Amino acid sequence: MADRPAKPDREALLAELSALSATATSADGAVSLSVNTDGVLTRLRLSDAVSRMSPSEIADAVLRTYVEAQRDSAKRTGQLLAPLGTGGYLMERLRWRVQFEPASPPAAAPAPAAPPAERDDAVLKDRSSDAPASAPPSGPVGDDDWYDKGMRLEQAW
Repeated sequence: MADRPAKPDREALLAELSALSATATSADGAVSLSVNTDGVLTRLRLSDAVSRMSPSEIADAVLRTYVEAQRDSAKRTGQLLAPLGTGGYLMERLRWRVQFEPASPPAAAPAPAAPPAERDDAVLKDRSSDAPASAPPSGPVGDDDWYDKGMRLEQAW
């Protein structure tokens, strides 16, 4: 009778899986993050370098770094689980995580030009710095209020 490889200790395997953490850092060092054995984000650090990046560049750096950490996590989880067999749904998911490649973001749009100086005769004016408008007058709040005001709507059914 051929000797079977010893099954790994269940408790030790669970402890190793629970402790597994994969960390990745972007090439420029702006983003550093960690994921657990399931690929769930457990830590995110952004360096001061992100202050010189656009929001879309930051998002792209985080996503690319996250994918790198996910891949490492999936590979290491697969290595830990390999003695149990390489078939089944869990191993298929790990293989998928290793091969996953996010869709490339669309090319960044050029930065908008500075808004032209406002003219007094402009039809549309930037009123974002104006004082907030006063609250609208209180009006009907229920069906009965509308009915009392003389408005009647026909039923749709």
